[in-house]
Amino acid sequence: MSTATHTTSADHGHSPFLQHHFRDMEQQFNTAKIGMWLFLVTEILMFGGLFIGYGIMHANHPQAFLAAHHHLDRTLGAINTIVLLFSSFTMVMAIWAAQTSRKGLVILFLVITLLCAATFMGIKYSEYSHKFHEGLLPGKYYTHEGDTVPGQFLFFSFYFMMTGLHGIHVLLGMVVISWLIFRAVRGDFGPGYYGPLDVTGLYWHLVDLIWIYLFPLMYLIS
Repeated sequence: MSTATHTTSADHGHSPFLQHHFRDMEQQFNTAKIGMWLFLVTEILMFGGLFIGYGIMHANHPQAFLAAHHHLDRTLGAINTIVLLFSSFTMVMAIWAAQTSRKGLVILFLVITLLCAATFMGIKYSEYSHKFHEGLLPGKYYTHEGDTVPGQFLFFSFYFMMTGLHGIHVLLGMVVISWLIFRAVRGDFGPGYYGPLDVTGLYWHLVDLIWIYLFPLMYLIS
């Protein structure tokens, strides 16, 4: 029975990826994009609250934040910024490749995007390991010795909260991109169907944008 139903749908020119509750592929695509934009608004609100809290505490303890930020490695932060910017480019290129029926390039650009995300997380792991070793931890767990300016634990409370939350978003993005690679290898994407690539690209650009704000906010305090 399921085979007959599938054949009937194919005879009418319906995409096998069209869900039954949508009129056509265009409506499905637009609905998915609206849904992703609504989700991204909630993400912006969440990170926006953290940015406001960081700004308030920075204004109240400017010397502590200035002293604490010197424990961060600007070079590693800059490399991670470049890596994420490049990953946004490769994500865009993967969508373009799907729109132009280039299956091999879709897979290649998605793999490069995934490798960039893995590189970003590897660098963050190195940074976090250094902070743990030095006792540069949030709140009551801060045990770093030799500070001349008190209150530096406040900076690292926000550092771990904000970069950690961002890192979770990167990991979730890696899971989704891995799923997209599997589907691309299977040949699911083409000019008539690339919605999952597009909405994932929107998510990934937000992840990139948040880091663009985090990097100067934490690594380039003056």
